[in-house]
Amino acid sequence: MDAALILMALGVLLLAGMAADEIGHRTRLPRVTLLILCGVAAGPSGVDLLPDAFHRIYDLLSVVALSMVAFLLGGKLSTISLHNSGRTILIVSLVAVGATGVFVAAGLWLVGVPLSLAIVLGALATATDPAATQDVVRQTGARGPFTGILLGIVALDDAWGLIAFALFLIGAQVAVGADTNGVVGQALWEIAGAVALGIAIGVPAAYLTGRLRPGDPTQSEALGVVFLTAGLALWLEVSFLLAGIVTGAVVVNFARHHARPFHEVEHIEWPFMILFFVLAGAKLQFDSLVALGIAGAAFVALRLVARIASGWLGGRLAGMPAAQRRWIGFALVPQAGVALGMALIAGEALPALRDTILTIAIGSTVVFELAGPLLTQLALTRVGEIRIDKVPADRSNPEAD
Repeated sequence: MDAALILMALGVLLLAGMAADEIGHRTRLPRVTLLILCGVAAGPSGVDLLPDAFHRIYDLLSVVALSMVAFLLGGKLSTISLHNSGRTILIVSLVAVGATGVFVAAGLWLVGVPLSLAIVLGALATATDPAATQDVVRQTGARGPFTGILLGIVALDDAWGLIAFALFLIGAQVAVGADTNGVVGQALWEIAGAVALGIAIGVPAAYLTGRLRPGDPTQSEALGVVFLTAGLALWLEVSFLLAGIVTGAVVVNFARHHARPFHEVEHIEWPFMILFFVLAGAKLQFDSLVALGIAGAAFVALRLVARIASGWLGGRLAGMPAAQRRWIGFALVPQAGVALGMALIAGEALPALRDTILTIAIGSTVVFELAGPLLTQLALTRVGEIRIDKVPADRSNPEAD
């Protein structure tokens, strides 16, 4: 009976994903938001129809889906794109992370939030949602310099966010007199270990890519590389997102036929993304919005302002055109799983603040998961790089690029 329920639920969810895709094209709503709302309706906050087994496999589905996203984002970091936009990507990403963290922490402290909690929440504010950003770009078929810069920034955010989180967490621990041993070392290991792992897998993967014929063999090869990277990253306790990004970057720059593995992953990615976003919606509890309180509401408002302002500042320093720097911050609003992971770690380091940190992190995620993709799509529209009435070329033509 359980198997029957699971299979029926899988069928319904995949068909719901197809419907969300069509509704998104007709209404110009991001399908990410539509799928999350489907999950909310089907989950405990709604009619609670999803089998318990689905909730148990959410963590695994998250790793699978995000590993594919990470690999594809790494594929955007080719030497050509870095030559054209590398300086802009570096400057905007660094300013966005640093300025957002400082602005949110300072703003919360000024409105009366305890310093240690304000510092931790400032660190959480730096995280983004690469899956939502990537899918909005693919759904709309957006292309152009702004889109390339946006995807490059999202690819680097994981590394900068980990560094910022480690430094901010140390500051929070100092503020409450807690032990800070091991925090920096763990952060460095997560980053350096992920980079080393990505290179170690990416180099032989780049050598193999293009030596097999296109189609099923290449798809098996690409998925094998993605899953092996994610599994080893989890085993070594390094960032699987960063490891996947590095692997994709190595492959795209050194492979003989660099486009093939990315197209093969794109062809199979969407069913996993449907399940990931629906289950993410099912995990959201709207009751947590009520529990946010003044500190939570201030966090949401300050992060939104900080993203917009830091994007504009980074764009100005990098010399982006006025229209692009005006909207880049809006495109960086989505936030999800990485922030929740940071919140769990911060809760372990500061047990007295654990409940407050998790409540604010979960509640704000509801807001940014639903509103973030809409703002990303708005930004892509305003800079003139969106083509919502056209299927992206890389879906219809495996040999594109």
